[in-house]
Amino acid sequence: MNNLGTKELETERLILRKFTLDDAKDMFNNYGSDSDASKYLVWNTHKNIEDSISYIKDVLEKYKKDNFYCWGVVLKETNALFGAISVIDLDIKNHTAEVGYCYGSKWWGNGYATESFKRVIAFLFDEFGIETIYADHYLDNVASGRVMEKCGLKKEGILRKRMYDKEGILNDLVSYSILKEEYLNEKIKI
Repeated sequence: MNNLGTKELETERLILRKFTLDDAKDMFNNYGSDSDASKYLVWNTHKNIEDSISYIKDVLEKYKKDNFYCWGVVLKETNALFGAISVIDLDIKNHTAEVGYCYGSKWWGNGYATESFKRVIAFLFDEFGIETIYADHYLDNVASGRVMEKCGLKKEGILRKRMYDKEGILNDLVSYSILKEEYLNEKIKI
C-alpha cells in the first residue's frame, strides 16, 4: 500500500483538493450550515463561521500525516467549494477504507456525489492499494444508498441498531462495499 496523503484529484466537473483556511466561508455558506446536508452525519450543523474555521484547522493538522485523506469538493465552473469526501476509517492491516461524504443540498441531484466518489474509488484502488472500500448510511437516507450503488458498491446488509444519531436515537445502518477485483472488472463503467 502507498500512503500518499490527500493529493489533488480531478474529474470532468470537479476538483477534489486539500482544504485551506480560505475555504471557511464557502464551507459555512455552502454546506456546513446546511441542516439538510448534515441531517444524517455525525457532526452538528455549523452555527457560525468559527465552527468551519475550527474544523478546517483540525483537518490542516491531520494533513501532516501521510495516511489522512480528506478532500474539499470544488465545482470547476464556479470555483465554489460545496462539499467534502474523506476516508473516515482506514485499516492498513486489512487494506480496507470506509468513505464518507457531504454536499450542500443546493447541489444535490446533479451527480456530483457519484462523480467525486468514483474518483476517490479509483484513487484508493489504483494508486493507494486498498482491497475493499465500504460505506454505510442510515436506513432512511436512501439517496446516499443510490450514490453508493451508482459507484459500483454492493449492498451487504443492514447493521441493526448500530449507531446513535445526534438526537440520541439508535439507528440501523445499511452497509455497502466494493472489492478491488469488482472494480477492475467494471473499470470501464466507473
